[in-house]
Amino acid sequence: MSKSYPSNVAVQANSVLEAWKQIDPVLKFGTLDVAALKADIDQGKALQTEIDALDAQYTALRNQRDALLGQTWDKIKRVRASVKGLYGDDASEYEMVGGTRKSERKTPTRKAKPAAE
Repeated sequence: MSKSYPSNVAVQANSVLEAWKQIDPVLKFGTLDVAALKADIDQGKALQTEIDALDAQYTALRNQRDALLGQTWDKIKRVRASVKGLYGDDASEYEMVGGTRKSERKTPTRKAKPAAE
């Protein structure tokens, strides 16, 4: 979804606000005055600060999840290797824990080399 405003709108708003203050701080355009523009800028800054904090929290949670999934994957590999060692690599127990039985593996085939030109 495209935005209906430029990516540097905050920078432009600050620039316009400062210029407006220098031109005439009491100048109004209908109901729009310096205070209204400043209120929008301040509210935008507050929302961006909140977004940044939530983004940091989101990143921390994602890192925790990734670390936990890494630990879980290590445990899965250990269980599979232990079952393979205990029952053998062609046992149905090995297949039950997610391993591929030796008798069900495909034999590797080499690809033919392309003809030299």
